[in-house]
Amino acid sequence: MATNHSDRKRAGGGTQLAEPPAGVSPETPENLDKVRDILFGGQMRAVETRIQGLEERLLRDQQALRADFLRQVGELEAFARKEVQELADRIAGERQKRVEELKGLSAELREAIRAIEKRHAKLEEATNLADAGLRDQLLLQAKATSADLNKLSDRLSTELTRSHQELKSTKTDSAALAGLFTELASRLGGTPEKNGRRG
Repeated sequence: MATNHSDRKRAGGGTQLAEPPAGVSPETPENLDKVRDILFGGQMRAVETRIQGLEERLLRDQQALRADFLRQVGELEAFARKEVQELADRIAGERQKRVEELKGLSAELREAIRAIEKRHAKLEEATNLADAGLRDQLLLQAKATSADLNKLSDRLSTELTRSHQELKSTKTDSAALAGLFTELASRLGGTPEKNGRRG
């Protein structure tokens, strides 16, 4: 009858424990454990089994998540490493290309400088030659001008000498002619007198 009474209490939703069997002290902990085991042992074992299954499942899920996370991290790391390597290779290629371009530009600049220096030397040489030619032309022209001046001076001197001599000869002829005229006049002047006397 006690069992039926406790079953009725459980069926009615009561939370009270069943009455302990006759001759058993309810204050003893071992007895309470036994009673608890009798009443809730199956449920506790089922709960423990479920909890253990959940723990194992959580552990498996955790390990799977960790493995997946580590895999994704590894893939991400490999991808990042690959991208970094490609970027480094690209930068190295660009740097090598720039170095080659700078070497080419440097060579072209050196060639241009050499060409400019050659042109400058040629221009300087041509200028020196032109200056020398101009000096030679000026010297020749000065010599020719000096020769022309000397010729002109000689010719003028000759002309002056000739003109002087002509003037001297003309002056001499004029004096002689004047004397001749004087003598002629005196003679002519004396002739009429002689003729008058004769008459």
